[in-house]
Amino acid sequence: MEKILDIVDAIAHEKGLQPEKVIEALKTAFIQTAKRVIDRNFAFEANIDQATKSIEIVQTITVVADDDERLQDEEVAPAYISITDAREYDDQVELDDQLQIPHDLEEYGRTGASQLHREIEYHIQRLVEDELFNKYKSKIGTLVTGRVTSVDSHNATYIEVDEVRAVLPMKSRIKGEIFRKGDHLKAVVRRVNMDKENGIQIELSRTSPKFLEELLALEVPEIADGAVIIERSARIPGERAKIALLSTHPQVDAVGATVGVKGVRINAVSQELIGENIDCVEYTSIPELFISRVMSPAIISHVEIVRNEDGDAEKAIITLPADQKSKAIGKSGINIRLASMLTGLNIELVENDTVTTEDGEIEEAKDGVDALEALFN
Repeated sequence: MEKILDIVDAIAHEKGLQPEKVIEALKTAFIQTAKRVIDRNFAFEANIDQATKSIEIVQTITVVADDDERLQDEEVAPAYISITDAREYDDQVELDDQLQIPHDLEEYGRTGASQLHREIEYHIQRLVEDELFNKYKSKIGTLVTGRVTSVDSHNATYIEVDEVRAVLPMKSRIKGEIFRKGDHLKAVVRRVNMDKENGIQIELSRTSPKFLEELLALEVPEIADGAVIIERSARIPGERAKIALLSTHPQVDAVGATVGVKGVRINAVSQELIGENIDCVEYTSIPELFISRVMSPAIISHVEIVRNEDGDAEKAIITLPADQKSKAIGKSGINIRLASMLTGLNIELVENDTVTTEDGEIEEAKDGVDALEALFN
């Protein structure tokens, strides 16, 4: 019980905690121990004795009127004393004064010592978990690296990340990925929860668009230093992704910097994503122009934005040649799905295979030789 402040410094150093928080945790442990071994209805306080560098426990009793109802309540009565009884000990006391009775936990022998040990261990552990929770809560959406420790029967992968164990669920793995014990992998922190029974729980993801963004920031210095901003991103994990880039510096080409010389930068990221194709487009605040870029590799003729009563864009009607429609849709609809995800709009495709004659009749546009003749004449 002596030199408790020296113990505080040792715990704080070992666990990487702030000494002030360790002191509060120890005070709570002492108070809970006193309640368990002395009387749970007593009101206790833990005070630091700077002279002996120890914590002392005192029972606090509040002086109340003789007819105070709290004196009749068995649950709270031990925390109060009538002014008549109090003045038998000190004739100078007044209402609401607080009397303090010191207690020494060492008088309760092994029972008190073992209980105190359990309480200190519990509250220090809670403090460590709270610190870890706050640390990783602030890391949501950021990249972490860890070593695989096990894979369970549900194909959930458990990873050791610094001082905690995180889980990468099957649903958050890229299709076709297989991890084995000892493998090192990168992922982003998706969710952090605190469970009373299991403690801190950290869920990782490799399918989130944020994972793509973090990998790009790791590979492209211009993104890391803010010269290029990733305005938006969309992914269909393991297949294809689209990112909208904006340069904040007039001499920096956002798309060129991200792709790198001969595609070396974007290919490095694609390799980490199991060959996922990544389309880079330049972002613009003009919706029609942005949509036309996002629909690449399709070449479109016209974009019409449909807005609701509040003026918010809801849908984009895209007019394009018939031979561009398959490119706009993409394999299994992947291109148009990504474009919709990136723009946040429903996209409707309209072919412009027809033209209107002077008589108002609609006829199909001519192909082949007729088209060439019209072009050169």
